[in-house]
Amino acid sequence: MTGNAEEIVKWLFTQDREKVFDITEHKEKRSLNANAYAWAIIGKIADANRMTKEEAYLRALKDWGQSEMVSVLSFIDVSGFFKYYEFAGTGTIVDKKTGEEKKFNHYRIWKGTSEYNTKEMSIFIDGLIQDANELGIETLPPNEVERLKEMWNQ
Repeated sequence: MTGNAEEIVKWLFTQDREKVFDITEHKEKRSLNANAYAWAIIGKIADANRMTKEEAYLRALKDWGQSEMVSVLSFIDVSGFFKYYEFAGTGTIVDKKTGEEKKFNHYRIWKGTSEYNTKEMSIFIDGLIQDANELGIETLPPNEVERLKEMWNQ
């Protein structure tokens, strides 16, 4: 069910008390057209730079994607936790009570575009268009891109 908090609470009171429910916030998803357009541009950028699509995608994620910094105890291998990441540095903390020293590795992590909402995908595509224009790659006219963005928000 999708609805505001009041609607969902009313609906929940009509349900079997033995059932268990997960409630998540509804977020608008970007259209498949947005994804197809992004990958078309990534393909052209990859060709122009003589790299694979995956290499071009990773570069675009780093330039235009959504990222965060995380700190993880240094003995933990993060490759099983993050698909798109890079090492950013190390740090140490000392427990004031015990004097125990703990070492951490810091990583910049990016989420993949399949996890993006319409706003995040719009920012990503704007960045791809900027990169493509700098390489002399033809993209959709700005008014057509804006029209597509309006469709993504519906």
